[in-house]
Amino acid sequence: MAKVFLICGKLCSGKSTYAKQLQAAHQAVILSVDEIMLAVFGLYAGEKHDEYAASVRRYLFEKSLELIRAGVDVILDWGFWTKAGRNEAKMFYQSRNIECELHYLTISDEVWQARISQRNQSVRAGETTAYIVDSALAAKFEAIFEPPAGDEADYQTNVEKVFAAGDMRRG
Repeated sequence: MAKVFLICGKLCSGKSTYAKQLQAAHQAVILSVDEIMLAVFGLYAGEKHDEYAASVRRYLFEKSLELIRAGVDVILDWGFWTKAGRNEAKMFYQSRNIECELHYLTISDEVWQARISQRNQSVRAGETTAYIVDSALAAKFEAIFEPPAGDEADYQTNVEKVFAAGDMRRG
């Protein structure tokens, strides 16, 4: 039976790039909240952003079941910033006897700040479609983010070791 990969890491930590690597290795489908949010609402969903994102996550949980039933591995590329969110996802799949792996990307503060700066430059230059991460948004997500503790993550990967310096813009 197909399985699910949960990609956990800070905003701008390389999750999308890592997801693409997993996609190639497992012939999987990536389901991304940001991809749908940007396609439907553009860069500005306003005050309803969090509400819309929650609706998209619910939709993608259900869509993932269709893919799994079709024998396709699924990669959920949406951060899993809180322990409660990770537990919810794990229980969703485990209650359906679907294998679920949590992949956690670690990143140093120095590299994280550099990635945010590089991403913002790429967005402003029109080279990529992503959200601008200003200091308020970075602080919001840093306050929300709960790193997986102990053996919560099935795989832990350090971003600096995985991606070459020139490939660090995405994610």
